[in-house]
Amino acid sequence: MSEKFDLKQAFNVEGLSTLVTGAASGLGLAYAEVMADMGAKVTLTDINPDTLQQQVDRLAARGCTVRGAVLDVTNREQMAQVFKEANDAYGSIDVVFANAGIDVGPGFLTVEDERNPAGEIENVSDEAWDRSINANLTSVFNTIKAAVKYMKPKGSGRIIVTSSNAAIICEPIVGTPYMPAKAGVAHLVRQMALELAKYGIQINAIAPGAFMTNIAGGRLKNAEDRKAFEVRNPLGRIATPDEIKGLALYLASPASSYVNGAQIVIDGGTMLGQVD
Repeated sequence: MSEKFDLKQAFNVEGLSTLVTGAASGLGLAYAEVMADMGAKVTLTDINPDTLQQQVDRLAARGCTVRGAVLDVTNREQMAQVFKEANDAYGSIDVVFANAGIDVGPGFLTVEDERNPAGEIENVSDEAWDRSINANLTSVFNTIKAAVKYMKPKGSGRIIVTSSNAAIICEPIVGTPYMPAKAGVAHLVRQMALELAKYGIQINAIAPGAFMTNIAGGRLKNAEDRKAFEVRNPLGRIATPDEIKGLALYLASPASSYVNGAQIVIDGGTMLGQVD
């Protein structure tokens, strides 16, 4: 950073080759939108080809430089190919948002704070556990591993990982496998920050609370489920994906040049505790 701080330049991401996983909806789409709207060259990836193409077409129609690639983040060979194609298309990999994830629910409590046997540990299936760890934690390992191949040779790069406030606190109405997966993500980010700083690569995590997305089958679009999260939030509401764009831009831009290994919570104060 220069001695004279230039605010406009500090948040400048124009021309940066950016890849976003889970970009067809929700937070991933918000990351892709803000980067594309600010002039970055964005590769949107998602496992859903139809929704992905719709979003690529929508952003292209408003003048953004975007492309799409179908990606199952648990498929390492596919991940490597998608990164190669993005690098070939845009000439580099500058910013990566490791965002894709799932919730395999249910939790051991219902939204009415009653015990939910289906979510208790003895009834959590091995398949649900494996899916959550693979999609939420191993996928981040896969994404980082693919990204550094292109970032190390040029001595720079930003990796922003979607963690969760569930990495820090327990959420009894969310499926149990989700919590250790996200806690693992948070610690992986810290470990990678130590390792990758030498190569000019900064990695940080965004830890959202409740946002209106399609995770867990879009459960927050159900008024009863949504209320269970709203009543525990000091602001009395959940967030829209647009509300994460400022933080995403900050972590992808020169403005965060001294931020490394951080996990920034954006949850409206939910972690502070419930108030009347």
